[in-house]
Amino acid sequence: MLLQYLNTALRDFKHYKTLGEKTFSQLEEDDFFWQFNAESNSIAILVNHLHGNMRSRWTDFLSTDGEKPWRNRDQEFEKKLQTKEAVLDHWETGWLCVFNALETLDETHTNTRVLIRNQEHSILEAVNRQVAHYAYHVGQIVFIGRMVQGRNWKTLSIAKGASKKFNQQKFSKGKHSGSFTEDLK
Repeated sequence: MLLQYLNTALRDFKHYKTLGEKTFSQLEEDDFFWQFNAESNSIAILVNHLHGNMRSRWTDFLSTDGEKPWRNRDQEFEKKLQTKEAVLDHWETGWLCVFNALETLDETHTNTRVLIRNQEHSILEAVNRQVAHYAYHVGQIVFIGRMVQGRNWKTLSIAKGASKKFNQQKFSKGKHSGSFTEDLK
Protein backbone atom coordinates (compact mmCIF):
# COMPACT_ATOMS: atom_id res chain seq x y z
CA MET A 1 0.00 0.00 0.00
CA LEU A 2 2.81 2.44 0.82
CA LEU A 3 4.40 1.91 -2.58
CA GLN A 4 1.08 2.60 -4.32
CA TYR A 5 0.73 5.82 -2.33
CA LEU A 6 4.33 6.84 -3.09
CA ASN A 7 3.76 6.29 -6.81
CA THR A 8 0.67 8.51 -6.63
CA ALA A 9 2.56 11.16 -4.66
CA LEU A 10 5.44 11.05 -7.15
CA ARG A 11 3.00 11.52 -10.02
CA ASP A 12 1.42 14.47 -8.20
CA PHE A 13 4.81 16.05 -7.44
CA LYS A 14 5.72 15.76 -11.13
CA HIS A 15 2.39 17.33 -12.09
CA TYR A 16 2.96 20.35 -9.83
CA LYS A 17 6.52 20.70 -11.12
CA THR A 18 5.15 20.70 -14.68
CA LEU A 19 2.54 23.35 -13.82
CA GLY A 20 5.32 25.59 -12.55
CA GLU A 21 7.39 25.00 -15.67
CA LYS A 22 4.45 25.69 -17.98
CA THR A 23 4.00 28.95 -16.12
CA PHE A 24 7.70 29.81 -16.39
CA SER A 25 7.63 29.19 -20.14
CA GLN A 26 5.10 32.00 -20.54
CA LEU A 27 7.15 34.58 -18.63
CA GLU A 28 9.84 37.10 -19.43
CA GLU A 29 12.80 37.57 -17.10
CA ASP A 30 11.27 40.54 -15.23
CA ASP A 31 8.05 38.63 -14.61
CA PHE A 32 9.83 36.28 -12.19
CA PHE A 33 10.45 39.25 -9.88
CA TRP A 34 7.07 41.02 -10.17
CA GLN A 35 5.26 41.61 -6.89
CA PHE A 36 1.67 42.78 -6.48
CA ASN A 37 2.83 44.94 -3.56
CA ALA A 38 5.73 45.14 -1.12
CA GLU A 39 4.15 42.55 1.19
CA SER A 40 3.53 39.92 -1.48
CA ASN A 41 5.89 37.30 -2.85
CA SER A 42 7.30 37.18 -6.34
CA ILE A 43 7.71 33.92 -8.23
CA ALA A 44 11.45 34.16 -7.49
CA ILE A 45 10.78 34.41 -3.76
CA LEU A 46 8.35 31.48 -3.84
CA VAL A 47 10.87 29.34 -5.74
CA ASN A 48 13.59 30.30 -3.26
CA HIS A 49 11.31 29.22 -0.39
CA LEU A 50 10.38 25.96 -2.10
CA HIS A 51 14.06 25.26 -2.74
CA GLY A 52 14.93 25.80 0.91
CA ASN A 53 12.05 23.66 2.09
CA MET A 54 12.77 20.87 -0.38
CA ARG A 55 16.46 20.70 0.51
CA SER A 56 15.70 20.76 4.22
CA ARG A 57 12.87 18.23 4.19
CA TRP A 58 14.36 15.71 1.76
CA THR A 59 18.10 15.75 2.51
CA ASP A 60 18.77 12.67 4.67
CA PHE A 61 14.98 12.29 4.83
CA LEU A 62 15.00 9.06 6.81
CA SER A 63 17.78 9.86 9.27
CA THR A 64 17.61 13.55 10.23
CA ASP A 65 14.94 16.04 11.19
CA GLY A 66 13.32 17.68 8.16
CA GLU A 67 14.03 21.13 9.60
CA LYS A 68 17.80 21.24 9.18
CA PRO A 69 19.95 23.46 11.44
CA TRP A 70 21.49 25.08 8.34
CA ARG A 71 18.13 26.22 6.96
CA ASN A 72 17.24 29.88 7.37
CA ARG A 73 13.57 29.97 6.42
CA ASP A 74 13.20 33.71 6.99
CA GLN A 75 15.89 34.45 4.39
CA GLU A 76 13.99 32.38 1.83
CA PHE A 77 11.45 35.23 1.65
CA GLU A 78 14.04 37.88 0.85
CA LYS A 79 14.95 39.00 -2.67
CA LYS A 80 17.99 36.75 -3.03
CA LEU A 81 17.61 35.38 -6.56
CA GLN A 82 18.48 38.00 -9.15
CA THR A 83 18.14 36.24 -12.52
CA LYS A 84 15.72 33.91 -14.27
CA GLU A 85 18.59 31.45 -14.58
CA ALA A 86 19.10 31.43 -10.80
CA VAL A 87 15.36 30.90 -10.25
CA LEU A 88 15.27 27.96 -12.67
CA ASP A 89 18.41 26.45 -11.12
CA HIS A 90 16.86 26.59 -7.63
CA TRP A 91 13.66 25.09 -9.02
CA GLU A 92 15.53 22.14 -10.54
CA THR A 93 17.85 21.44 -7.62
CA GLY A 94 14.96 21.56 -5.15
CA TRP A 95 12.87 19.08 -7.13
CA LEU A 96 15.90 16.84 -7.70
CA CYS A 97 16.26 16.54 -3.93
CA VAL A 98 12.58 15.53 -3.64
CA PHE A 99 12.74 12.93 -6.40
CA ASN A 100 16.04 11.44 -5.21
CA ALA A 101 14.66 10.95 -1.71
CA LEU A 102 11.42 9.42 -2.93
CA GLU A 103 13.34 6.90 -5.03
CA THR A 104 14.89 5.46 -1.84
CA LEU A 105 11.52 4.58 -0.32
CA ASP A 106 9.71 1.25 -0.59
CA GLU A 107 7.37 -1.04 1.36
CA THR A 108 10.05 -1.66 4.00
CA HIS A 109 9.46 1.92 5.18
CA THR A 110 5.78 1.35 6.01
CA ASN A 111 6.38 1.75 9.74
CA THR A 112 9.28 4.20 9.52
CA ARG A 113 8.83 7.46 11.40
CA VAL A 114 10.51 10.73 10.43
CA LEU A 115 10.76 14.05 12.21
CA ILE A 116 9.82 17.52 11.03
CA ARG A 117 10.58 20.17 13.67
CA ASN A 118 10.85 17.33 16.18
CA GLN A 119 7.28 16.21 15.42
CA GLU A 120 6.99 12.56 14.45
CA HIS A 121 5.37 11.66 11.11
CA SER A 122 4.76 8.42 9.27
CA ILE A 123 6.26 8.39 5.78
CA LEU A 124 2.75 8.80 4.39
CA GLU A 125 2.07 11.82 6.63
CA ALA A 126 5.40 13.47 5.80
CA VAL A 127 4.99 12.97 2.05
CA ASN A 128 1.37 14.12 2.12
CA ARG A 129 2.39 17.22 4.07
CA GLN A 130 4.87 18.14 1.34
CA VAL A 131 2.50 17.38 -1.56
CA ALA A 132 0.01 19.82 -0.03
CA HIS A 133 2.68 22.43 0.70
CA TYR A 134 4.15 22.36 -2.79
CA ALA A 135 0.72 22.39 -4.45
CA TYR A 136 -0.14 25.48 -2.40
CA HIS A 137 2.94 27.39 -3.55
CA VAL A 138 2.82 26.19 -7.16
CA GLY A 139 -0.78 27.44 -7.21
CA GLN A 140 0.52 30.84 -6.11
CA ILE A 141 3.17 30.74 -8.86
CA VAL A 142 0.53 29.93 -11.47
CA PHE A 143 -1.74 32.68 -10.18
CA ILE A 144 1.05 35.26 -10.33
CA GLY A 145 1.93 34.11 -13.85
CA ARG A 146 -1.68 34.46 -14.88
CA MET A 147 -1.92 37.96 -13.39
CA VAL A 148 1.27 39.04 -15.16
CA GLN A 149 0.22 37.59 -18.51
CA GLY A 150 -3.38 38.78 -18.43
CA ARG A 151 -5.08 38.09 -21.78
CA ASN A 152 -1.91 36.43 -23.11
CA TRP A 153 -2.14 33.64 -20.52
CA LYS A 154 -2.33 30.12 -21.95
CA THR A 155 -4.43 27.97 -19.63
CA LEU A 156 -2.82 25.03 -17.89
CA SER A 157 -6.02 23.05 -17.43
CA ILE A 158 -9.51 23.09 -18.93
CA ALA A 159 -10.05 26.35 -20.80
CA LYS A 160 -13.06 28.53 -20.04
CA GLY A 161 -16.02 27.28 -21.99
CA ALA A 162 -14.42 23.90 -22.71
CA SER A 163 -15.66 21.91 -19.69
CA LYS A 164 -18.52 20.23 -21.54
CA LYS A 165 -16.25 19.02 -24.34
CA PHE A 166 -13.61 17.85 -21.85
CA ASN A 167 -16.19 15.93 -19.82
CA GLN A 168 -17.60 14.31 -22.97
CA GLN A 169 -14.11 13.06 -23.83
CA LYS A 170 -13.62 11.65 -20.34
CA PHE A 171 -17.01 9.94 -20.24
CA SER A 172 -16.64 8.57 -23.78
CA LYS A 173 -13.78 6.39 -22.51
CA GLY A 174 -16.05 4.54 -20.11
CA LYS A 175 -14.81 3.70 -16.65
CA HIS A 176 -11.03 3.81 -16.65
CA SER A 177 -8.06 4.25 -14.38
CA GLY A 178 -5.20 6.71 -14.58
CA SER A 179 -4.43 10.18 -13.39
CA PHE A 180 -6.88 13.04 -13.55
CA THR A 181 -4.07 15.05 -15.17
CA GLU A 182 -3.39 12.72 -18.09
CA ASP A 183 -5.71 14.50 -20.54
CA LEU A 184 -4.66 18.04 -19.65
CA LYS A 185 -2.32 19.82 -21.99
